[in-house]
Amino acid sequence: MELAINGGKPVREALLPYGHQSIVEDDIQAVVEVLKSDWITTGPKVAEFEEALAEFVGADCAVSFSSGTAALHGAASAAGLAPGDEAITTPMTFCATANCVLYQGARPIFADVSADTLNIDPEKVSERITKKTKAVIPVDYAGHPADLDRILKLAEENSLIVIEDACHALGASYKGKAIGGISDMTVFSFHPVKHITTGEGGMVTTNDRSLARRLRRFRSHGIDSDARVRQAKGQWYYEMVELGYNYRLSDLQCALGLSQLKRLAGGIARRRTIAGIYDSAFENSPFIRPLSVHRDVAHAHHLYVVRLNPERLSSGRDAIFSALRAEGIGVNVHYIPVHLHPFYRTKLGTGPGMYPVAEAAYGQILSLPIFPGMSDSDADDVVDAIHKIIEVYGS
Repeated sequence: MELAINGGKPVREALLPYGHQSIVEDDIQAVVEVLKSDWITTGPKVAEFEEALAEFVGADCAVSFSSGTAALHGAASAAGLAPGDEAITTPMTFCATANCVLYQGARPIFADVSADTLNIDPEKVSERITKKTKAVIPVDYAGHPADLDRILKLAEENSLIVIEDACHALGASYKGKAIGGISDMTVFSFHPVKHITTGEGGMVTTNDRSLARRLRRFRSHGIDSDARVRQAKGQWYYEMVELGYNYRLSDLQCALGLSQLKRLAGGIARRRTIAGIYDSAFENSPFIRPLSVHRDVAHAHHLYVVRLNPERLSSGRDAIFSALRAEGIGVNVHYIPVHLHPFYRTKLGTGPGMYPVAEAAYGQILSLPIFPGMSDSDADDVVDAIHKIIEVYGS
């Protein structure tokens, strides 16, 4: 069968994206109701969404932000990161994870990942801790929780704060406990391809009320009181007590988030069903291998990442990426390791060879389409396209 990239008939006429939001009529009506209310910016829906999210993940507090990146910045500030400090994180992530450290004038220090899950390797974290280290920022890569017990133990032994980047992992659990109530601070994203969306948005959950107060000040110009509370009390006076930002989420967005949260469990279940289809299709393949899932976690499957076996394929990842795209399968790559980006190479002196496990994985990985709106037939198309291409490139 001739590949579409060579002029053959594609498996799909329309591209199946790797991720996509799910918006239903209830979501639309929830936003319309807010548009008709007295508050469309920072009003009662913000607190309602924060409380609902905190309850879902089992945390005492949740503080909303305008994006996952803003939430990471807020967490880095609340942790007290400052010039001269270091924070250890993974190179196998979106650049925002490390950038939040730079925003505070501190320095991100990378530690390599474990080959099976591509989560940060606690042994490598231990090797990178110095007197300057103030925080560790593990990432729950693809929705698989990091090795939190070992990371939290290292943090306790060295008086470090753990900021868990769980932007992939809403709905995941670690050893029976929901992600969001385990680390000092946990960061979520509500970008459209994530488990729920507010358009753009983020959240930090924590069990430390003093951290929550710092997060709230930081997201609202460093001001020590809330405009809605001042209005309710008939007060006008406020003070800016520290330098903050306008990182607030609106009532419009929180209404959407509340509506989406009602369907989160069903969405996670659907993602796991699709992952099961892929698991079954590729479990014995010598050409393509899914990442490992540890027995003590419940994976949230924001991404479904596979590694190609270069020893059994006549073409590399980039050629197979292009071939799958031509077949109508919207695969993606997550991620270019942060230390290989030009900014980091120029400003921090990083470069190839520093984190060999992450770099080797980067050259072999593909993210397959996975989102709740996919049908079983869509997942079968992905499998068929991969098998079609392997027939040509496999050896």
